[in-house]
Amino acid sequence: MPTTAYAAIDLGASSGRVITGAFTPDSLTLAESHRFTNAPVRVGAALHWDILALYDGVLTGLREAGRVRSVGIDSWAVDYGLLDADGALLGNPFHYRDARTEDAARRVWDSVPPEELYAATGTQYAPFNTLYQLSAARGTAQLGAAKRLLLIPDLLTHWLTGSEGTEVTNASTTGLLDPRTGDWAHDVAARAGVDLGLFAPLRRPGDPAGELLPHVREATGLSARSGPVPVTAVASHDTASAVASVPAAPGEHFAYICTGTWSLAGLELGTPVLTEASRAANFTNEVGVDGTVRYLRNIMGLWLLQECQRTWGEPDVRALLDAAARAQPLRSVVDAGDAAFLAPGGMPQRIAAAC
Repeated sequence: MPTTAYAAIDLGASSGRVITGAFTPDSLTLAESHRFTNAPVRVGAALHWDILALYDGVLTGLREAGRVRSVGIDSWAVDYGLLDADGALLGNPFHYRDARTEDAARRVWDSVPPEELYAATGTQYAPFNTLYQLSAARGTAQLGAAKRLLLIPDLLTHWLTGSEGTEVTNASTTGLLDPRTGDWAHDVAARAGVDLGLFAPLRRPGDPAGELLPHVREATGLSARSGPVPVTAVASHDTASAVASVPAAPGEHFAYICTGTWSLAGLELGTPVLTEASRAANFTNEVGVDGTVRYLRNIMGLWLLQECQRTWGEPDVRALLDAAARAQPLRSVVDAGDAAFLAPGGMPQRIAAAC
């Protein structure tokens, strides 16, 4: 039977992977082509993503994937790269856990009170939302030189294809999109001092996002295996893609929990919930596939465990879980969602201090 294969590039906050999905008329087979670490890098006081290492991991994964019909990329939300007028990257993208955003939200709220901001965008408060990152960057030489802002999956798509776009499911996490219209919240941006001209035109899941450039095809071996290889805009926020895969029938009532560095629990709705009660509970409204709204809350996921592992030299997680199972239960109760645990570094000591 004829087989059609697609490459899915999934970048999480602690690792990336390239998965090949091979279809026949009556089957789907998934295979991991390549998995690689995504570790932040501290330079001075700033915390960055190693975006070039991620790009290299993507190329290696495509090389291992073999002949594919199309490529799609998703990643975590809110972070971005800035390009100058020549299309060159202006420094490594900041990590959303970088401390520069600590007071940025209050500066935004001076122009757009949080109640009005939520009523317009439905975005939960998190200190690292793109809107607050841009507030923190205001007045910097880097932002002043920027001619284009691309969210992480859009940046990698640009390097693969040369095309520019802003995929809407990820754009809905920025704090600058109106979930009712699926378009930018122009009034919010103007009042907050954000130039929406920095963003490339919006794309929807399923839109074409260009074709692999000749040098990319050469680097991945795809030039010898196939004709042009298109890149398709998928739901580029990883949670949006995850929710789209939930095996629920259209119109069926269901809830979901996505677990990773963050855990996310929520519902798929037809319209956003923009009430004051929703804001007070810190639920967010993010655009999903086919015009849906992902109404959810962020919950601290595996971040504490991942940071402890990093401090301890990456011990095997199974041994840690076995030891935890033998420990006295509920000797201490820790609020994993406390803001004291947001930043990286020294996690075992911070947990001990909380205990």
